[in-house]
Amino acid sequence: MKVLVAYGSKRGGTAGLAEMIGEELASAGAQPAVMPASQVKSVDGFDGVILAGALYANRWHRDARRCAKRFASALRRRPVWLVSSGPLDDSATKAEISPVKQVAAAMEVTNALGHATFGGRLERDAKGFPASAMAKKVAGDWRDREHVRRWVASIMGELEASGGARPHGEGELHGT
Repeated sequence: MKVLVAYGSKRGGTAGLAEMIGEELASAGAQPAVMPASQVKSVDGFDGVILAGALYANRWHRDARRCAKRFASALRRRPVWLVSSGPLDDSATKAEISPVKQVAAAMEVTNALGHATFGGRLERDAKGFPASAMAKKVAGDWRDREHVRRWVASIMGELEASGGARPHGEGELHGT
């Protein structure tokens, strides 16, 4: 089962989360390919896709948004999950967090099977505004490997059951 894990990351935290997801997929028997969303040329050959984006001020990373739009038609024909990375606390491990507006739009256009939010990371020496100001108060790493492991286990069942394809007609947009 080949799974693309594409990500949009500004400061490396979401890239690291994508690598964690890839490691857990490999442990579960999948063959992950982890890469920046801006480098995705095609989703052909993948049985499933996970598209992750960092959240900044309730906005999903531009590269993740663009990837979802660019490959929307092909994504609707395979299992897809969207991931948000960003809360600078442990709230993502305590309760499900609803997708922000841009992620909800990407879910609609790709007909994603689900969405998960994971804690983010902010280095103490973050550069630029407002990251440097935020880092003085709330630097840390809230990416939780056990949370990632549980989520990957939950989607692996769906991936294996689907064989990498959506049931006939699922994912088709009316009028297209």
